[in-house]
Amino acid sequence: MSPLAENAALVVIDMQNGINRPNLGRRNNPDAEDNIEALLAAWRATRRPIVHVRHISRSPESIFWPGQSGAEFQPRFAPLAHEHVVEKNVPDAFAASGLERWLRVRGIAQLVIAGVITNNSVEATARSAGNLGFEATVASDAAFTFDLRDSSGRLWPAEDVHALSLANLAMDYATVRTTDEIVGGVRAG
Repeated sequence: MSPLAENAALVVIDMQNGINRPNLGRRNNPDAEDNIEALLAAWRATRRPIVHVRHISRSPESIFWPGQSGAEFQPRFAPLAHEHVVEKNVPDAFAASGLERWLRVRGIAQLVIAGVITNNSVEATARSAGNLGFEATVASDAAFTFDLRDSSGRLWPAEDVHALSLANLAMDYATVRTTDEIVGGVRAG
């Protein structure tokens, strides 16, 4: 990972109330929220740009349907007035959201991505970032996912789903680093 530029953006994905619903199942990485807070603190202290991504579902049955508490940001991850908010309707934060243009207009080439769900919105966004030519880093311990049943009925533990998603990203799309490694780069940058 090259040193972080003064304008490297932190992209925090879907840290909304609905992600804490018990019906989503067992998750991994119980420290993810603390690590996301550490990233936010480092970005705010160095006045780097922060993008908060909020999923707004098109399905009335969704935990992210607009107008209900599940769609709102968790209080500890609420954007400050000057921080950018992007709303998306699909897992990829770049799809039809204006995010790419917002970054390009500001000359932002480096992104650090954190949030949920590792194998869904985090992976989709990191793949697009890499495909669009951004230098993307995913904070491995500032993301989490849930147990997942595959099409043959096998139940995969969240830890395995998370690890495989990060391995997929590390092949071609993003660098994968811990929060401590990233925050160290912020201080050194």
